[in-house]
Amino acid sequence: MGKDGFNLVVVANRLPVDMSVADDGTVSWQRSPGGLVTALEPVMQSADGAWVGWAGSPGLEADPFDADDMRLVPVTLSAGEVERYYEGFSNDTLWPLYHDVIAPPAFHRQWWDTYRKVNQRFAEAAAEQAADGAMVWVQDYQLQLVPGMLRRLRPDLKIGFFDHIPFPPLEIFQQLPWRRQVVEGLLGADLIGFQRAGDAANFSRAVRRLTDLTTRGQMIQVPADGDLPARAVRAAPFPISIDSKRFDELARTPEVQARAKEIRKDLGDPKIVMLGVDRLDYTKGIRHRIKAYGELLQDGSLDPAECTLVQVASPSRENVGAYQELREHVEVLVGRINGEYGEIGHSAIHYLHHSYPPEEMAALYLAADVMLVTSLRDGMNLVAKEYVAARSDDAGVLVLSEFTGAADELSGAVLVNPHDIDGMKDAILRAATMDPKEQRKRMRRLRRKVLTDDVAKWSSRFLTTLAIPQAGDQTGSDDARGDATAAAHRRDLASHDRG
Repeated sequence: MGKDGFNLVVVANRLPVDMSVADDGTVSWQRSPGGLVTALEPVMQSADGAWVGWAGSPGLEADPFDADDMRLVPVTLSAGEVERYYEGFSNDTLWPLYHDVIAPPAFHRQWWDTYRKVNQRFAEAAAEQAADGAMVWVQDYQLQLVPGMLRRLRPDLKIGFFDHIPFPPLEIFQQLPWRRQVVEGLLGADLIGFQRAGDAANFSRAVRRLTDLTTRGQMIQVPADGDLPARAVRAAPFPISIDSKRFDELARTPEVQARAKEIRKDLGDPKIVMLGVDRLDYTKGIRHRIKAYGELLQDGSLDPAECTLVQVASPSRENVGAYQELREHVEVLVGRINGEYGEIGHSAIHYLHHSYPPEEMAALYLAADVMLVTSLRDGMNLVAKEYVAARSDDAGVLVLSEFTGAADELSGAVLVNPHDIDGMKDAILRAATMDPKEQRKRMRRLRRKVLTDDVAKWSSRFLTTLAIPQAGDQTGSDDARGDATAAAHRRDLASHDRG
């Protein structure tokens, strides 16, 4: 679109609304909840922004339209493209590969071809919407080729990319047959954001191994290429957060507090309520958690009459075989434990395979004495931060996997290695019997972090860094440009490399 376009364009796999078509052809939409929408909506409204994304239904074609003071630009995907680009390459190739190969990734050339084709369509839609010199912020692993494609279409743009999931170590990333194309696609951005310093370091190492480019600290020097001038690309950590104030306020409402008491009563007023909240995904460590809990009941460390685990497992990617298999395994495990330790009127595990609105989630968080976040690998894990934000009573204990991005930030949690079942049992028992005074001390520390570093601060920090010219970084001097955060990020990376 060029000169008359939008000053900020967000490119994401999905639009911030769910669209549907009635029998008469009328297109309607409903806002979809999500942290990314909450973070970017005020920024986009003030910056005259457009959001490019898939409408969520195969074959749905719709013209750009306005909603919530944003221009929404639907990208059409056929049923076959959804199968190959989204369910295939994104979620059966990249997702398991980037999560430490917990499940084996599948490498299919047809999936890659469709991924590349769909990324090109997203890039063209973004180029069409962006004003001269606009900022374009590309989101997540489904669109890793978009920055490079967009750079060639519109060299005038400031392009940012944020990776919401882990970026794997080189030894794992090298398994991808199209590893160099992905690296080159990401290097089309001026700023590449990751959840953890270790993820940024993994990417820089992949650049050094798979290209002949020079890296120094966070900076990667990209030489001139035809009409494209030489550039400096920054790869740095920008840990994402939640709308913590909203969760805090929600948990303080009389309705939510009354609902929390009602939940405990419905559970039979157990002495200890434990809670797990996850998408039903093999990266979340749900089976490890349930196994550890079952063994605590078996060896008598926990009394099934006094303790209950509530496991919320919202449906996820139900067309992918690995997810269907996981659901069967979890449900068999839950059934076995309930068969052995449940009683009439009391279940050892309450398993809930559906999603809940924020009000119900806040009540569940308030009702839970122990929150179990035992991911085998997670970019961040925002559930951990939601639990903390909801605990305005300064009570409750967070048991947190050290393989989450959140573990870098939430120093008041009880950290666990979910692969170590005995260690996890010890941590769960410690959390269940923790002195209230220590609980308050830990939770206050957690809440200071979560309430201060919210999602608005995350988006503002990323966009502010993207707006700063990178050219001065050719020398490796961050302070000369006045970027106070860059030096700290570089120290983080250096520390990670030494470790």
